[in-house]
Amino acid sequence: MIRPLVVGNWKMHKTVREAVDFVGRLKARLKEKGETTVAVAPPFTALYPVAEALKGSGIFLAAQNVCDREEGAYTGEVSACMLIDAGCEFVIVGHSERRAFFGEGNDLINRKIKAAAKYGLKPIFCVGETLYERESSETSAVVGRQLKEGLKDISASDAARIVIAYEPVWAIGTGKTATPGQAADVHVFIRETVEKMFGKDASQDVSVIYGGSVNPANIDALMAEQEINGVLVGGASLDVESFTRIAGD
Repeated sequence: MIRPLVVGNWKMHKTVREAVDFVGRLKARLKEKGETTVAVAPPFTALYPVAEALKGSGIFLAAQNVCDREEGAYTGEVSACMLIDAGCEFVIVGHSERRAFFGEGNDLINRKIKAAAKYGLKPIFCVGETLYERESSETSAVVGRQLKEGLKDISASDAARIVIAYEPVWAIGTGKTATPGQAADVHVFIRETVEKMFGKDASQDVSVIYGGSVNPANIDALMAEQEINGVLVGGASLDVESFTRIAGD
């Protein structure tokens, strides 16, 4: 059985002081670890202080991005090795904001996933379609292409450790959410695609989570779907009460 996963993506929010204060309050609210794996993804500047603050809590640390190179003259970049050193367990790769605002394509995302996997960093690989693509009945084609190109030449063992986050672009930060049924249908397609690429064992082990305006009001309906293994939370992860409600408090 796949353990539920809840990840809070803080994006470009919170100073170091704010981040450490937040996780201190989060730890107090999530004293019982329960059956859900919980992780937070602060900005780079707060990673190490948050890692220190989270020690012994059972809450994991995630980074929001990673470089596809191991080291070198790449000003402003952060490598997988550095993220591991800072205390990260997960890293978000291929988020639609990285694709849209920073021009990241499937080839680069593929290299980032490989770089993360090499150091044992677990990628949270984001895929999803725009509103135009959904209305044009292109969801399967778009998501399928992102999966096939993003996971190209990945070993089955590495694929099984990847978290795949279905984030319909039209639902990110808009207040719109895919219905639980819509999300579950795409999750089934994702798992079927993984099985075709890597075999049944990998498809049964891979965690497929949903992201896109997740909040306390819709979390129960989303998690009631058998195919949804967890959620990637944006804005609602910035508030301790909202996030702990989503995480199962």
